[in-house]
Amino acid sequence: MSEVVRARRQFGDGPLSRAAALIYILLVVELLLLVTTAPGLVALALLDRDVSNLPLVAACAVPLGPALSAAFYTLHHQRPDLTDLRPARVFWRGYRTNLRDALLIWIPLLLWLTVIAVNLAHLSAAALPRWWAVPLVLVGAGAALVGLNALVITSLFAFRVRDVIRLARFFVLRAPVGTLGVAGLLAAAAALVLVTSEALLVALGAVLVLALLRGSDPMIAMIRNEFTA
Repeated sequence: MSEVVRARRQFGDGPLSRAAALIYILLVVELLLLVTTAPGLVALALLDRDVSNLPLVAACAVPLGPALSAAFYTLHHQRPDLTDLRPARVFWRGYRTNLRDALLIWIPLLLWLTVIAVNLAHLSAAALPRWWAVPLVLVGAGAALVGLNALVITSLFAFRVRDVIRLARFFVLRAPVGTLGVAGLLAAAAALVLVTSEALLVALGAVLVLALLRGSDPMIAMIRNEFTA
């Protein structure tokens, strides 16, 4: 029996096996991201690219919060081992566990970003100078970084939502390397949407989630070492 167990471990631990397992996990997570965000994606596809539709775009993005949380949970907890792959089960467990807290973080973030986007789109109508766009963009970027930190934290740790927000704000400055990496990924994602379409970003959803999770590794490690028993 021990030889069988040893053979299974050797099979699942090789670099090719781990690469194949990771690809499988990413494909499953991508599929489940599409399934859980499908209502919003369908509605978003029917909307015109007009600033008047920004509140509707935010409403379409509501299902994305719990889906991202479940994807973070899955990619963090599911090991790339071909002998023990259950990414769908892990995803749904993370979705159920984090649904409430993810929405409590995600919906206020969407509302805040929508207000900023609407103000940016109507600077001239409000008779504001163009340089006002700079602080608005900076505030929006800061809110996005804090919100993403909070979503990662609530996906992986069992803290109260108010404590999650405090930690998310704290680690924006405490883990500057990770923050810069995540900011770069968000900027690249935004540029991708502007240059191409939302469809390409959706198709790369699982890969982007994995990259964001790896960028958050310094924060995750510090939280585990300093704020958990």
